[in-house]
Amino acid sequence: MATKIRLQRGGRKGYAFYSIVIADARAPRDGKFTEKIGTYNPNTNPATVDLNFDRALYWVETGAQPTDTARNILKGEGVYMMKHLRGGVRKGAFDEAACQQKFDAWKQAKVAAVEAVEKKEADSKKAVAAKNLEAEKKVNETIAKKVADKKAAAAAAKAEAEAAKAAENAAAESPAEEAPAEA
Repeated sequence: MATKIRLQRGGRKGYAFYSIVIADARAPRDGKFTEKIGTYNPNTNPATVDLNFDRALYWVETGAQPTDTARNILKGEGVYMMKHLRGGVRKGAFDEAACQQKFDAWKQAKVAAVEAVEKKEADSKKAVAAKNLEAEKKVNETIAKKVADKKAAAAAAKAEAEAAKAAENAAAESPAEEAPAEA
């Protein structure tokens, strides 16, 4: 029986979610499968992979042929790296401890690279947010200045109106006071 490592689609329309399964090569994509070895969610950034590493390695070593996407996922998780290193152990190039040490070093380098990319992305988002905040502050300052100018103009107009009214009242009261003084 020819076995394949493939993705089995799930989720809803527009939001695909995949199971990584071992299936007969003749079985349909979403049909009968032998074993589920993980999940793959491409909707997150970065894509989320939950993989049973030992079972995936077992199936790769026993000859299961992955699809292109499944192969990329397995390479990203290090299954093919471990298969390569175990081949070196079988040939006597190094022992199991050296194999595990090399794999751990590879995994740490991969994790560091992913963290560096995530940090760079987070820093760029912070820079964009800071730039937008500065632009918004400038806009708010110009709006505040315009509002202050309008308020100052309104206060000046009100003061002029009150001064004019006071002058009218003073002018109206002055002749009235002078009239009784003349009489």
